[in-house]
Amino acid sequence: MSRTAQNPERPEGEQSTEESAEAATNAVFSSLLEDTAEELYESAPCGYLSTLMDGTIARINGTLLDWLGLTREEVVGRRRFTDLLTIGGKLYHETHFAPLLRMQGKISEIALELKAAGGGRLPVLVTSSVKTSGDGEPTLIRTTVFDARQRRAYEGELLRERQVAEEARRQAEADRERLREALAVLQQSLLPAALPEVPGMEAASHYHTASVDRLGGDFYDLFPLDDKRWAFFLGDVCGKGPQAAAVTSLTRYTLRAAALHDPDPIVALTTLNTVLHERFANGDPRYCTAIFGILEPDTAAGTVTVQLASGGHPPALVVRADGRADYLPTPGGLLIGILPDPRFTPAETTLGPGDSLLLYTDGLTEARVGTNRALYGDDALRDFTAGLAPAGAHELITALTGLLDGFGEGLDDDTALLALGVPHPIPLAREHDLT
Repeated sequence: MSRTAQNPERPEGEQSTEESAEAATNAVFSSLLEDTAEELYESAPCGYLSTLMDGTIARINGTLLDWLGLTREEVVGRRRFTDLLTIGGKLYHETHFAPLLRMQGKISEIALELKAAGGGRLPVLVTSSVKTSGDGEPTLIRTTVFDARQRRAYEGELLRERQVAEEARRQAEADRERLREALAVLQQSLLPAALPEVPGMEAASHYHTASVDRLGGDFYDLFPLDDKRWAFFLGDVCGKGPQAAAVTSLTRYTLRAAALHDPDPIVALTTLNTVLHERFANGDPRYCTAIFGILEPDTAAGTVTVQLASGGHPPALVVRADGRADYLPTPGGLLIGILPDPRFTPAETTLGPGDSLLLYTDGLTEARVGTNRALYGDDALRDFTAGLAPAGAHELITALTGLLDGFGEGLDDDTALLALGVPHPIPLAREHDLT
């Protein structure tokens, strides 16, 4: 039943078409695989050679001979393996390759260079193993050689790309350093090189840069008006970068010119507002905050009268010799440059021996501290400075400089500080000790 069902019309023993095709395919594969061991050795896609323990070449395949451009008669029994190497390869073979091979009995994928007949160099990867006799004595070294020209070219390309990238990195770092230097010089040009000496007073300042890669807009100045009065100001221009620096320069020189024309603080700020409003009303609005003041020392009484006005700036902090620290009310806190005709109101105080006046930009009080990154704040600043009393202007700035440095990443804005104080008189006993 089953034999009839298979194929009743095909004679027994006759192959089907599919079976015939499979048999033909198998025959083709069999013919392809009929290479002798000798043919496999001679025509392998890699180089083979066998050397005696002294390195004399006893056998070498045709593939390696073709790569080197040599004949078997020129090599077998006449040359050592090291004779095929470049000078550098010979040195490496004697100092590293051969000692490791003797110790380990095998060494794999060592990069060497062979000398070709025409003087060229052939980069290769070499793997060698030691054949031993029945009693364990080394008798022969078998070596496989792989053509590494493409790999060497690829590695060379990677190296060149790495060198190009490294050079680009060095150039970028050099450019950045030059930019930092240029920015530092430009930043210094927007600030006084040194504060002048005010009779009967001491003055100190500090500028803390939050980022060396960006120009800040904070500014301050102190300069004489006549032989009795001195003008000072401190402020902050909105924004960063060259545009802010341009506004800073305009603001600083406008306030200086205005003070020499009319030193009244309200008049000076009004003049500045007019200049900025006319300059930036059409287009990109630019504004600033500022405190402007006049100092009039009374050397006989040992006091200093301070008159000032503020335009949208944090109030000045008065630190008294007895440990009190309070903000000086400065009404009229409107941003300078926004409105065409703002109103500024003056404020006045008197500094006695041991008293100091501190001006600062909001980078100080807007710094973030603590695990919850809370604002440092005006109250914290007041308590900090009160604890320093009766510190002079220099001691006050030194302490605040340390405070700014301690904020670290919590300080993300530039900060300008200006302290003006009346020195505390030296007690008689102390003065006697110094003589």
